[in-house]
Amino acid sequence: MRFIRVYSRVLTLLAPDRRVAWFLAFAAVALAGLSFLEPVLFGRVVDLLSRSDTMPRDAVWTEAVSLLSLWALVGVTGILANVSVSLLADRMAHRNRLAIMHRYFQHVLSLPLSFHGDTQSGRLMKIMLVGTDHLFGLWLSFFREHLTTAIAALVLLPLTLFLNWRLGLLLIMLVVLFCVIAAVVVARTHKAQARVEALHTRLAGNVQDALANVMVVQAFTRLKAEAGLFGDIARQVIDNQFPVLNWWALVAVLTRSASTLCVIAIFVLGTVLHLRGEATVGEIVSFMGMATLLIGRLESAVAFLSSLVFQLPSLEEMFGILDAKSSVAESPDAMDLPTAVGAVAFEGVGFGYPGGPLILRDVSFDVIPGQTIALVGQTGAGKSTCMALMQRLWDPGHGRITLDGHDLRDLSLDSLRRHIGVVFQDSMLFNRTIRENLLVGRPDATAEQIERACRMAEAWDFIQRQPHGLDTMVGERGTSLSGGQKQRLSIARALLKDPPVLILDEATSALDTATEARVQKALTALMAGRTTFIIAHRLSTVKDADVILVFESGSIAERGSFSDLVRLDGRFAELVKTQLAVQALPKATEPA
Repeated sequence: MRFIRVYSRVLTLLAPDRRVAWFLAFAAVALAGLSFLEPVLFGRVVDLLSRSDTMPRDAVWTEAVSLLSLWALVGVTGILANVSVSLLADRMAHRNRLAIMHRYFQHVLSLPLSFHGDTQSGRLMKIMLVGTDHLFGLWLSFFREHLTTAIAALVLLPLTLFLNWRLGLLLIMLVVLFCVIAAVVVARTHKAQARVEALHTRLAGNVQDALANVMVVQAFTRLKAEAGLFGDIARQVIDNQFPVLNWWALVAVLTRSASTLCVIAIFVLGTVLHLRGEATVGEIVSFMGMATLLIGRLESAVAFLSSLVFQLPSLEEMFGILDAKSSVAESPDAMDLPTAVGAVAFEGVGFGYPGGPLILRDVSFDVIPGQTIALVGQTGAGKSTCMALMQRLWDPGHGRITLDGHDLRDLSLDSLRRHIGVVFQDSMLFNRTIRENLLVGRPDATAEQIERACRMAEAWDFIQRQPHGLDTMVGERGTSLSGGQKQRLSIARALLKDPPVLILDEATSALDTATEARVQKALTALMAGRTTFIIAHRLSTVKDADVILVFESGSIAERGSFSDLVRLDGRFAELVKTQLAVQALPKATEPA
């Protein structure tokens, strides 16, 4: 049963704190015993008072003092045990909640871009926060009270048969009735609750999507449309949630009714047995106390069970993310490459995304350390995919890629990516200070190294003009900076990393001509002495490349220097003519 499977896993997550968990389990046994002792002692006191008129005064006081002393000891022990359990359970739940959150965060960051491309970041955030909150509440309430209830029902309840088997059977029948009702309702509601949770996740994803694109929402007057979409999903949540709530409301009514009937039955049966001389007044009082105690715990357990049903889909979603496997799993014996000179080779590389056609076909080329290689071609020709394979965001389906003669699949991911620097088309900056964004490239960089990298990237002057210099916050995705400023920070970050292999992915395509000139100067400094791959649509940016690879339909159609390919008058020359014609078009249409 998936319900039991999921919640068994929830408890196994406490393995690092197994000693504390076992202590809490033993404490729960003690608390269950203490909680049942109180009504028994109360019954004994009542029995003593009912026969006190036939006993000597000294004997009454002696027995009364003994019973009351034992009762006081039980009470004090119960209080101390409850305090200890509460403190330990609180700390264990907090500690493990943060541990699972950290594990989830680290795991999600390690998953390949293919996973993140198919999954909304808002959904991932919602799954982490809601899932870990559910785990915290579950661990806390389980060890604080519901484990005691389970032990009382499974172990101590049968012991009531030794006190009075007839009254004991009534209590056991009550527990069985609770279990049957709960099982029926769980079976009827867990699938419906899964649909509700899926809608909640969809809602979180849509909200994140709209907030991330708030400029588009406002520019295209999408406010009403986005709010309407939110409202539609919210209505679906209500339509699916209310039937589940109705079932659990019915459970609450049935359990309360069963509890009342059980107490009445114990009183009636106890009276009959007392009149027959088969039960004392103290035994009846003890069972009434036990019934009241057990009923309170069972009603609390039913509420806990309903929360488990509501939380099950969220926990399944979280476990699904934690179980997600990377498409580029690291070999257990992967080697660490301390240094690299930047010799790269593609040997008969073929690749296609899962379930799709081949994107790359028999791609082969060799790069000498320090060479600049440009990858050009129409959109979808395979340029970016080629560089994604270089970073091991995917593994090739055929052939192999090597760095300094080592197959990339034999290297640890950390050491491979440590030797590769990337400057993206969209400068990806954290919502942190300029300094913190630069230190992503090299966390141990000194102030002198940071300044040198920024000067080489043509970024130092504008950084000095910022309100707080290097400690200025850049805003979400660097919104407080211009496109050229963000790109120069990205170049400075790559300079600090100082990798032997560099990938420039359309690094200047989004910039105007004047800004591009400044950034190009910074890129020239960055490329010096490194193996550099340039993905470009503006062919003017690849004139100085040592080798240009012209991609077409996933294969290399032509290769050579800029001048050689133009003289060849093939596919590359055609691309050059097309771009020159487009650039000349505005001038041709100007009036004489």
